[in-house]
Amino acid sequence: MGMVVLVTGVSRRLGARFVAELRRRPGVDLVVGVDVQPPRLPVEEPAEPAAPYRFQQLDLRRPAVARVIAEHRVDTVVHLAVSATGLGSTNRAAVKESNVIGTMQLLGACQKAPGVRRLVVKSTTGVYGSAPRDPAVFTERTQPKNLPGGGFAKDAVEVEGYVRGFARRRPDVAVTVLRFANIVGPGADTPLSEYFALPVLPTVLGYDPRLQFVHEDDALAVLARAADEPQPGTVNTGTFNVAGEGVLLLSQCARRLGRPTLPLLLPAISWMAGLARQTRMVDFSPEQLRLLTHGRVVDTTALRDTFGYRPRFTTPEAFADFAAAQSTGLLPPERLTAVTDRLGALLGPEHAPAAHPAHPDPSNRPRRPRS
Repeated sequence: MGMVVLVTGVSRRLGARFVAELRRRPGVDLVVGVDVQPPRLPVEEPAEPAAPYRFQQLDLRRPAVARVIAEHRVDTVVHLAVSATGLGSTNRAAVKESNVIGTMQLLGACQKAPGVRRLVVKSTTGVYGSAPRDPAVFTERTQPKNLPGGGFAKDAVEVEGYVRGFARRRPDVAVTVLRFANIVGPGADTPLSEYFALPVLPTVLGYDPRLQFVHEDDALAVLARAADEPQPGTVNTGTFNVAGEGVLLLSQCARRLGRPTLPLLLPAISWMAGLARQTRMVDFSPEQLRLLTHGRVVDTTALRDTFGYRPRFTTPEAFADFAAAQSTGLLPPERLTAVTDRLGALLGPEHAPAAHPAHPDPSNRPRRPRS
């Protein structure tokens, strides 16, 4: 018999695309989708013969998921329902409950199901936090200096803790945790993509953070590889950072989008972020504000050497594909880039746009040459 895969979070774009990808893969007999609401878009039907798909509308916070796992004899579970935003509710408490309590119920159901052999959990590099004294690059073994104090990142930290407990109780289950950088692509619908859609990008005065992205096509490929048996010479169990190679400064992202920036003092932009959340104009959470202040970069050596996957898109390429699908900004990107580069050349190399540090650490500030 082939694989029977249960996928949570199928009403979101990534989950829906992953279901379509699974159904095309050889060796998959059945895909079962679970979410609290029906998919917002019609289910994509692959052109070629594909594995059957069944959708179950249920709340992961309820024990009904155990019945679904037993009824369909599920052997592989891919948990994509841990998200920064909720479906049908913007209440932060409801989102946290869905992330954490939903994961606990799912893990409890998996623990009682002897047929479950593989578990894949979508997490985030946000578990490392964003702070002024962070290391330049986080590896999977790096302990954050300051754990996330709230929001989606804290949910992910708690979820990973429960997953580690499950792995100890069920050592016969292959467990994979994938820490994704910000996922972008032509149809990205994340809080960060909402920020980049603003006509003018508010930024924190004096900061130009380093950012990483992963293309949604690479995210799908990594998820599919994690759900399958490992290829020869690779190991697809454990915890892996997933990001495209390279980094972009926030100022570079703005130029590629043709969006002017509005540098503000941190208290002012914090007030604006709170107002934006209250008016539901954009989900500008405190953790996102910290990311856009201090940035975050992770090491992906384990993804390439151990997991055996090298992303097709680098960080600049992934963001370029995302930017190409956005509406034209107030300024043509090529003109804005040319003007900025020319001004940097006239002012001298120390004013070049790519020379800003990730955060204003006094020890990293360039020293003035002695006269």
